[in-house]
Amino acid sequence: MEVVTGSVPPGEPRSESRASTRRVAFVDSGLGLLGYADALHSLRPDLGLVLSLDPDNMPYGPRTPEDVQRLILASARATLPYAPDAIVVACNTASVHGLDVLRAELEPAVPVVGTVPAIRPAAAAGGPVAVWATAATTSSDYLRGLVDAFAADVETYAVAALGLAEAIEDGDPRLVDDCIAYAASQTPAGVRHLVLGCTHYGLVVDRIVAALGEGVVVHDSPVAVARQTLRRIGLEPAPPAATTGDASAVEGGVEAVLMSGRPAAMPSSWQAYPAGRRLLALTADV
Repeated sequence: MEVVTGSVPPGEPRSESRASTRRVAFVDSGLGLLGYADALHSLRPDLGLVLSLDPDNMPYGPRTPEDVQRLILASARATLPYAPDAIVVACNTASVHGLDVLRAELEPAVPVVGTVPAIRPAAAAGGPVAVWATAATTSSDYLRGLVDAFAADVETYAVAALGLAEAIEDGDPRLVDDCIAYAASQTPAGVRHLVLGCTHYGLVVDRIVAALGEGVVVHDSPVAVARQTLRRIGLEPAPPAATTGDASAVEGGVEAVLMSGRPAAMPSSWQAYPAGRRLLALTADV
């Protein structure tokens, strides 16, 4: 794996000068957490970020609920030495199967925030609505339950965006475009609202919009999850100008990257996505 020079040094402890920084950990099987960490940073640049991915065991979609619970617990536990104020589960599958288990073990000491596809706001805006998700999610009782609960009166279509999450993970732009084109071809004409049902998809939202046309409104959840995370730890959104007036005084940054529990450097492949590039620029000395 190619690594960017100057990224987080593997295995080094957090520096004493950053001991008072508040921080949030993000857990996911793969790159889906990038957009969620980026969204939180945009609201609170002073927060430290701990990113815990699980490349050894991804994807989670085909796994049993018990497997997902075991794996997401391991990813969350790996962040605890960094003393996070909260943990965000930036994966729909892990949120469905693992959120209750995580909360039972970690709360109230460490609040745990999950993710859910933004079906409710999309349905409230009126249909028709399409939900792009992995094949496992589109056929799941979980998605059917969300549609029944929040979009029962709205024409809703579940579209399997076959291979898209994997293409995003691999950083293959041509394959990403091919997968988006396929999902767009499976999306009924007349759809006006698109829900991104996999946390990876937001990393290529501009390409998705280009494929579907500007008449389609895309609904994703990173900002909503970031706001909920701040509520859980008693903070308000505060961009740099509102906190110090001096961006150089902001103390936040990426404090650690963990790959299946192992401290690691930030992969250069993250540069393929705007959120990844912004996070690479936030690398802190730890």
